[in-house]
Amino acid sequence: MSRIEETIDISRSPEEVFAYMMDPAHTPEWQESAISARKLTDGPLGVGSRIGVKRRLGGREMPMTMEVTEYDPPRSWHFHGLDGPVRGDVKGTIEPLDDGRRSRVTLSLDFESHGIGKVLVPLVVKPHVRKEMPRNEEHLKDLMESGMM
Repeated sequence: MSRIEETIDISRSPEEVFAYMMDPAHTPEWQESAISARKLTDGPLGVGSRIGVKRRLGGREMPMTMEVTEYDPPRSWHFHGLDGPVRGDVKGTIEPLDDGRRSRVTLSLDFESHGIGKVLVPLVVKPHVRKEMPRNEEHLKDLMESGMM
């Protein structure tokens, strides 16, 4: 697996950035391909929580379930896809900058493919994500720094 990784600096505290990014309701606000996202399990978000995400890729809607496998506020998280032909594996870190007034966000993404996913990942999914991820991070930065989140 070859991970796709992008980093961006945001002029907001790690706590603010982490809280915004970990709220599934905000996912469609800053990720182009996300149509919807919602928590599927009860209680606060943490290890073992599951999130349902519906994405549009290549003109198709793809529902998927992600499980939180690491959760260390406001520093890091790891979500792993549980179902479907294309299962994302997302790691994120937030480093404090300028005594915690700013944040460096790094997102790292790879895919586990099953069935038709073995064709879709290299031909459709990865090329799409390589283009979308930097735009998503820029959009996240713009939303957070403008206070529109």
